[in-house]
Amino acid sequence: QVQLVESGGGLVQSGGSLRLSCVASGFTFSGNVMSWYRQAPGKEREFVALITTTSGGTTYADSVKGRFTISRDNAKNTVYLQMNSLKPEDTAVYYCRTNFARGYWGQGTQVTVSS
Repeated sequence: QVQLVESGGGLVQSGGSLRLSCVASGFTFSGNVMSWYRQAPGKEREFVALITTTSGGTTYADSVKGRFTISRDNAKNTVYLQMNSLKPEDTAVYYCRTNFARGYWGQGTQVTVSS
């Protein structure tokens, strides 16, 4: 069964950094695109970043470009999101997603950025 378990969220001051992790199981991690999304209170879930499989190509939302970095370690079945220069508007629940089969989501991890 597919599982995605996020961790690394927390409370941080504006300008600070956090690194999120998502450990995957139940499918061939290295062969699937992984992505991060986020959902702020009262807003729709939005795309943050994506990383492809073997080439490791990345795509970012304009709002996080230059501040966030997505990476993956296929040996550890883990995808990361390094978040620097955090802003209060980055406050949201962050979700990991795989495009395997019909697509699966993790349970999310809360990130709160105080001003």
